[in-house]
Amino acid sequence: MRNALDRIVCLGGLVVLAPLLAVIAVLVRCGDGGPILFRQERIGRWGRPFELLKFRSMRTSNEGPAITAAGDSRITKIGHRLRKYKLDELPQLWNVVRGDMSLVGPRPEVSRYVNPVDTVWQRVLSVRPGITDLATLVYRNEEEVLGGADDSERLYRDVVLPEKLRLNISYLERSTPLRDLKLILLTIRYSMFPVSFEPEVVKKRLVA
Repeated sequence: MRNALDRIVCLGGLVVLAPLLAVIAVLVRCGDGGPILFRQERIGRWGRPFELLKFRSMRTSNEGPAITAAGDSRITKIGHRLRKYKLDELPQLWNVVRGDMSLVGPRPEVSRYVNPVDTVWQRVLSVRPGITDLATLVYRNEEEVLGGADDSERLYRDVVLPEKLRLNISYLERSTPLRDLKLILLTIRYSMFPVSFEPEVVKKRLVA
């Protein structure tokens, strides 16, 4: 039932947002002439891989660290704007329609960071990944956090990711339809008004 509702909501969202999606597509294409969408294999429910979609925010020749930190020279001019307001994530509405993802659920990771034999990962992978979740909202300024590190990938792997997994488990244990709705509304709010973002307030509202 929840999966069907997510699909209906996201299909409606794609229709309503079609003009905005078209404008973003044109801006990305005109920016450097590259492809509009970024496609990347992520690990979904029960460890099954799927192709995650985003509006491309980095240059086509984007070889470099797997983790993106603040100040990364690979990010395009329009990409900075898309990332600031999380507009690059909008194509994932189609991932939900396809059944790969849900509106709310742990964010899917690339395979290099997933440990399927770990009990924490097994719990996280027992549900569909989502467009938003508590960990994603709390770490919406993740690029700034990683930007000050000498080794951003190590900081992500050893510090940020374990904390995100802990938040994932904490939220899954308390998840209700009302709390999911509150999470979605907070995600929209902080995407539109990122300057007002307060991670500790988010934790209190969604975990307490």
